[in-house]
Amino acid sequence: MLTARTKTGKKLCLGYAYRKETLLDLRNKEEFICPICGESVLLKLGDQRIFHFAHKRGSNCRDNFENESYEHMEGKRQLFQWLNKQKIPSVLEFYDREILQRPDIMFKYKGKKYALEYQCSTLPEKVFIKRTKTYIENDYIPLWIISSSHIRKKKKKTIALSNFHYLFLRSTSSGNLYIPAYCPEEHLFQLVESITSFSIKNALVEHSYYSLHNFELDALLEPKKKFQFNLSSWNAENEKFILNWSLHPQSGKKIFLHEIYNRGLNLFLLPPEIGLPVVHSLLIQTPPIIWQTYLYLDVLANKNPNDLITFQEITAHFNKRIRRNDIILRNLPQLGQLNPILAQIEYLQTLEQLGILKRKGDTAFQIQRKIMIPRSNREREEVKLFFYQKNSNILAKK
Repeated sequence: MLTARTKTGKKLCLGYAYRKETLLDLRNKEEFICPICGESVLLKLGDQRIFHFAHKRGSNCRDNFENESYEHMEGKRQLFQWLNKQKIPSVLEFYDREILQRPDIMFKYKGKKYALEYQCSTLPEKVFIKRTKTYIENDYIPLWIISSSHIRKKKKKTIALSNFHYLFLRSTSSGNLYIPAYCPEEHLFQLVESITSFSIKNALVEHSYYSLHNFELDALLEPKKKFQFNLSSWNAENEKFILNWSLHPQSGKKIFLHEIYNRGLNLFLLPPEIGLPVVHSLLIQTPPIIWQTYLYLDVLANKNPNDLITFQEITAHFNKRIRRNDIILRNLPQLGQLNPILAQIEYLQTLEQLGILKRKGDTAFQIQRKIMIPRSNREREEVKLFFYQKNSNILAKK
């Protein structure tokens, strides 16, 4: 804990750069009180850890608001000073008594109130969602920043993202999706951007790094960097995914495999039009190649040229798959305004660009040509090669 009050009601915030001698003098003169519970707290001024306040043993407040790591205290202290240097009104460890929550930093910017949470430990999903929902309902904009120690690369542009990571996903005003991270040891912001999931846990991403000293709040809230999508990496990861699903058919996978086999499909002979990258696919936990296969089976397979497919039809099948747990959605508490059906609409828009569909009004597409299913591995490879040579410019603009 980095804030406390004196008996006379004066607030002492250790987020500011106090000299140790000054704090030693204050400790000899003052008694410090927790601003939340009113209990006495100790001012710790050791050489091994950051200066901080601590409740005495047996405190009822201690378990609710302490047990902080050095990384967490130092991280929120640095972020608090970073905001202050930009002259942004900020309060470290602000306790809102109406909602009984204490963001690491409360600040106001451009007429809006923010609750910044710097998270270094894994938090139960229910707790994360409840806190976020409470902030939103009480006119805060939640700004969750994950510790960079949680971001682990598998390859240069491939990363493993758990459901916990996706809770930090934010959207800019222009719709760009990203995860903000911070490393107090290196004084470095890290933005995980251009996230394109190809399996439940793995995604293609781009990493951007910014020094704390040369980075402003606007750039954190509205990153504008653009990236060229790596289509060859997407194809390679999709092929690995197909092989993995076939070699390790767990119970959930078997249901999908049985259904496509019963419908005359083979996972190794899916056409290249199934399993395409779309921006908002990460709203859906189920891998793109799976939910796009379901969309093909439910909507496209039995349609002929000039037939119509409506948004109502797409939505009905999508919701049915969700109810049956064929398709699993992600919990994304900071993106509550985004409907996961958006991923399916984007996929259909891609098929429109490929000449398979044609938009008809605001609520329908018309079939222009059927998606052809390869009959052999050789035919699939030939079709796939031709498809990507012809359409790489369209698909790379994802």
